[in-house]
Amino acid sequence: MAGHGGTGDPLTFAKTTGRSGFRTLATLLPYLWPADRLDLRARVVAAISCLAIAKVAAVSVPYFYKQAVDMLTDGSNIIVSALVFILLFYGIARLIDRSFLELREFFFAIVAQRAIRQVALKTFRHLHRLSLRFHLDRQTGGLTRAIERGVKGIEFVLAFMLFNILPTLIEIALVAAILWTVFDFWYAAVTLLTIATYIAHTMIVTEWRLKFRREMNASDQAANTKAIDSLLNFETVKYFGNESHEAERFDHALRRFEKASIQNKVSLSLLNTGQAFIIAAGLTVIMIMAGLGVRNGTMTVGDFVMVNAYLIQLYLPLNFLGFVYREIKQSLIDMEAMFSLLDENQEIEDRPEAAPLVAGGGKIVFKDVHFGYRADRAILNGISFTVPAGKTVAIVGPSGAGKSTISRLLFRFYDISAGSIEIDGQDIRTISQESLRQAIGIVPQDTVLFNDTILYNIAYGQPAATPSEIEDAARLASIHDFIMAQPDGYQTMVGERGLKLSGGEKQRVSIARTLLKKPLIFLFDEATSALDSQTEKAIQESLREVSAERTTLTIAHRLSTVVDADEILVLEAGKIVEQGNHQSLLSKAGVYHTLWKRQLETRSENLNLAAK
Repeated sequence: MAGHGGTGDPLTFAKTTGRSGFRTLATLLPYLWPADRLDLRARVVAAISCLAIAKVAAVSVPYFYKQAVDMLTDGSNIIVSALVFILLFYGIARLIDRSFLELREFFFAIVAQRAIRQVALKTFRHLHRLSLRFHLDRQTGGLTRAIERGVKGIEFVLAFMLFNILPTLIEIALVAAILWTVFDFWYAAVTLLTIATYIAHTMIVTEWRLKFRREMNASDQAANTKAIDSLLNFETVKYFGNESHEAERFDHALRRFEKASIQNKVSLSLLNTGQAFIIAAGLTVIMIMAGLGVRNGTMTVGDFVMVNAYLIQLYLPLNFLGFVYREIKQSLIDMEAMFSLLDENQEIEDRPEAAPLVAGGGKIVFKDVHFGYRADRAILNGISFTVPAGKTVAIVGPSGAGKSTISRLLFRFYDISAGSIEIDGQDIRTISQESLRQAIGIVPQDTVLFNDTILYNIAYGQPAATPSEIEDAARLASIHDFIMAQPDGYQTMVGERGLKLSGGEKQRVSIARTLLKKPLIFLFDEATSALDSQTEKAIQESLREVSAERTTLTIAHRLSTVVDADEILVLEAGKIVEQGNHQSLLSKAGVYHTLWKRQLETRSENLNLAAK
């Protein structure tokens, strides 16, 4: 099913959505100014107020510095008390500047961290709401990397854009106004021209450099995805001796990253050199103007020192502003990738009027169901059948006939193209997905466990279950004795995807998990395919016991597991070609009879080989 549709490339999120930086920031703003949290809004106001006070104090520091210098250099007798008074205000202004900047962090920290948590949680929940088609088309490594970088990007933007770029621009305006008022227009003009040139150079070169950052992101994500995919399939790599092949694939992505990284570093040097030249030129021109002013007697030494102090005070954060702007642009790219996940539409959505399933006996009805993963490739062609409440119906047929597709449609992982699927007379498209999936318990053919304890994995079927209920489910699944034989018992870790357990052990944990859920409907998709004959027989007895009065749909490849089913449907090329119980189907000498005969012959051959 690799070809279900979609781009299939998790690296193209930011490049294909057309999401702008402003739109990205607009998406973030509601988290910083939440309508339902007046306390957080008050913190934002307090943080901004602290910032304003700090900036006013910062621009007053050079003025007090000038007064002290003039008093020390004007050749008159120094009034000690006046000098101490000025220097005291100088110290207080510096203290206020630093203290209120820290106080700003105190107020805003809770707002920022809550926003980061809310965005990450919303993205995570949205990913779980997206369709199975989306997740089959994407790679998990790429998704997790996009969220990881997006969260870090938000943290950087909140830390620097609100409290660095904006304050620096305000400080530039205040300093320009002071220079114009105290001296003349040309001081303000040269200062603003230098800053405007600096900002223009920074923005133009940074925009040019963004393509290297995007290429770095893409290659980094590709390398991460390949590494995770390779490690998750560790056994497969070893089976085929393809370690060198995997290393070459990984190195190919790393080479792309290496090339983009070099281009990024070289272009950064060009940017920094230009910024340094612009600042040095502007500072030199203004200091020459101030030096000539002192010589001509229109300015005092204190004025010269004040101009120098203002420019240094301004250019230092301005130089940092260049770094912050670059990083913010890069962070916005990272945020684009994460927020674009939120732009992904839910293929399967509850209708506005969707109500919970009204549980009855669990009767399932498929009416003329048509479905294909792609429009040009039909999988089911007019399937119609009924599973009466409390009865067991089995679906058999060759690989690729559409058996497992039926289970996915019943869970509504996909919506059908035509027809209807009903449970107790209710079309599953009209009820909530949560209530639908709560009513069905599945034991899949390919069991995947969480990297946690056996207890956690069984309890996943019903997180609120008691230890005794968990043990009862384990006994019914014939795995309790195995668990108790382990040194850590139910606290035994199962490893990544359950790799520390055998296929049969994983399957029995999955069965126990489903039994614990106590669903209205049981769905067994090759539920005992990984078990040996003795264990399979024991579990089949247990499954029959727990599902005796429950509606059960069994999807099977081994016909011996479904001979006791109330009805057997034979599926071939997306159509039901035969149906009836085991004996009636054998008597027809049709498709089912051929499959049964073939499996008996295969079993006989296997027994003969084992005997030899």
